[in-house]
Order: sequence, then C-alpha cells, then structure tokens
Amino acid sequence: MTSEVRSSMPPAQRVRLSTMALLAGMAALVIASFATLPLQWQAFFTMDALRTTREFLLGFAPPELGMPFLHKVTVATAETLSMSALGTVIAALLGMVLALPASGRFGRTARGATRLLLNASRSIPELVWASILLIAAGLGPFAGTLALAAHTTGVLGRLFADALENCSPLPESTLRINGARPLPAFFYATLPQALPQMVSYTLYRWENNIRAAAILGVVGAGGLGQMLKYHLSLFQMQAAATVIVAMLVLVALVDAASFALRRWMMR
Repeated sequence: MTSEVRSSMPPAQRVRLSTMALLAGMAALVIASFATLPLQWQAFFTMDALRTTREFLLGFAPPELGMPFLHKVTVATAETLSMSALGTVIAALLGMVLALPASGRFGRTARGATRLLLNASRSIPELVWASILLIAAGLGPFAGTLALAAHTTGVLGRLFADALENCSPLPESTLRINGARPLPAFFYATLPQALPQMVSYTLYRWENNIRAAAILGVVGAGGLGQMLKYHLSLFQMQAAATVIVAMLVLVALVDAASFALRRWMMR
C-alpha cells in the first residue's frame, strides 16, 4: 500500500541552477554588507552609551497631559488621518485608471510607457515628493496629501495591473463572443475577479500611508509629524512623548480596522 502511494505521488522538482545562483548571490551580498560597514557593536553596549540612552528616555516621562495640548494633538491626529485617507483614495482612483493600459489592454506601447511612469512615481519616496510639492503647494497638509498620492499611485497602479493580468481571460472572452461591448465585458467579467485583491492592496497601503503621513510633517507637511519635529527641536521631550503615543495609537487603530475589513471581505 505504501509503495502504491509513493508511486502515485508526483516526482519532486529539482532546484534550478539559476535559483541556487540567486541565493548564493544574496548570501554573498549580505556577508559583504557586514564586512564593509563599520558596525561598532562594542561602542553601542558600553556603560556610557547605556547611561546616555537612559537619561534621554527618562526625559520623555511623564507625557504632557494638559487639556489645551491634548486638543492640539487631537486636531493633528485627525489631520494625519485625513491626509492618509485622502491620499490613498486619490492614489487608488489614479492607480485603477493607469492599471488598464499598464496591464496591456491598449497594446504593448501603452503598457511599457505606463509602467515606466508607475515605476518613476513609486521610486521617489514620499519625503522627496513632499519636499518638491511644498514649493508649489506651500506648507501644510495639502502638500503632504499630494505627496502620499503621488507615491502610492505608482505602487497601487503596478499592483492593480498585475492583478488584472493574472485574471482569467475566459469569462470576458465569452461575453465578447456573445456580443457584449469591451467596457461592459470588463466590468462584469474581469473586474470582479481582481476587485477583492485590489481592495486588500488599497487597505494595506492605507496602513503604510498612516505611518508615512506621520513622518511627512518633518518637512512641514502638517499633522503629528510637524508637531513632533517642533517639540523635539525645542527639547520639549514630554510634549514629544504625547505626540509619539498619539502616533502609536493611531497606527494601531488603523491596523486593527484594516485587518477587520479584510477579514469581513474574505467572509
């Protein structure tokens, strides 16, 4: 019986030589990184370093809990949440529009040009986008929202295009053969296949944009990041501690909400 089960099992796939070469190259890169970087582990764990770190951390306690300051933190938290949500929505809409040509639905030329645009958009970090847009839009959350949208459009556009390319073409082809127009056939056959994955990608990027929006304030894009930079520059550590706690709470709440939405979609 055991021999029959073994004979019915498919043969084990052999590891390709290219895979082994890739793994060896990555291992060599990691080893070279440790060998070339001047990592001073001993200086990090000296008593002087530990004492300085302890004194620095004790300066954050206790956090500032005055009602006027908590009101400012609440307003900045709402501003950060709005920046991330609006930037993600704009990016999702633009990413969906750009995903159609990027998935090859309008020919190879349009596919290559659109993917090049998406690559350039997501290759530029949010901080660089914010620094550029601050010149045009001025200080405040508007520039931060545009920076998040510009970077996230490149990310979601590429992910949406891959999701559309991975869809089975048979349902849409069947509708087209039976006389349906291209646009209705796409909305009724292809888009429903990719839509759950697209929504999951969008929610995940919203989680990332919450963290990014909290950092964009460092360059003057508003929100909690701008408050954090202001109080740290004045060495007001207790006020900075309250802002950091607000960041942690906001990220945790958004992560929990995103996880609950994804679970609900899967059910």
